[in-house]
Amino acid sequence: MTGFEPHWLWLIAATLLAIAELLVPGVFLIWIAAAAAATGFATLIFGVPIAFQLALFALFSIGSVYSGRRWYAGNPVESSDPLLNDRTARLIGRTVTVTSAIAHGEGRVRVGDSVWPCRGPDSPEGSQVRIVGTEGTCLRVEPVAVLDPPRHGEADHP
Repeated sequence: MTGFEPHWLWLIAATLLAIAELLVPGVFLIWIAAAAAATGFATLIFGVPIAFQLALFALFSIGSVYSGRRWYAGNPVESSDPLLNDRTARLIGRTVTVTSAIAHGEGRVRVGDSVWPCRGPDSPEGSQVRIVGTEGTCLRVEPVAVLDPPRHGEADHP
């Protein structure tokens, strides 16, 4: 036993990186930890010199991060609120009020306490429109069909 066994340093580094991933999750350090562990095991088994260890660690890091990214791209994590960070997509389906008449296909609508640019069929100020899509930060709208309530005294039968 020589007092300095590099495979233990790699395995300790792998453990510390894995712990860091648990404390500050970002799904990145775990792949670097895997590369450090692979380097540690390769050093233990083959007894490679330090320069080769660093080269192995670099190659294992690139390979593990690439593999991890491909795996996560093919297996996305299901979210209970997939539109959490897509504010415009969350607005689709809402009925809003036109604040600046939609003329020649463009106007402005009030959404909550803010005013958004919109595109859609010409509509007068004050009319109700429904958000049907987005184009960047511009909302695509369509008029809301307003049903006339039956008037008193009118019958549906002859």
